Amino acid sequence: TYMPSDKVLTIKSSNFEEQVLKSPIPVLLDFWAIWCGPCKAISPTIDELAEEYEGRFRIGKVNVDEESELVRNFNIMSIPTLIAFKDGNQVEKIIGARSKSDLKDLLDKYI
Repeated sequence: TYMPSDKVLTIKSSNFEEQVLKSPIPVLLDFWAIWCGPCKAISPTIDELAEEYEGRFRIGKVNVDEESELVRNFNIMSIPTLIAFKDGNQVEKIIGARSKSDLKDLLDKYI
């Protein structure tokens, strides 16, 4: 049975600076919504990556329906959108669902 990982952080405007900008390790944010089919499809992959990359990459989710400020700041037009950050800077943005191997390639680039 699929269980969401407790390693995936919930990122909000209120903790964005602390969890993302000041993170000592790279961060991957998944901008998603409950009504988004492709978001649901990649959710298990995001959870697996959070487990596999624990301590090397921080993985977080941003609910676009609740975090309009972050959606505006990062110009999110469609979801899922995945954004990678390193040293507080946005280094990569991927729009749409991707395979696990594609996402691992992305993460490995920034470790």
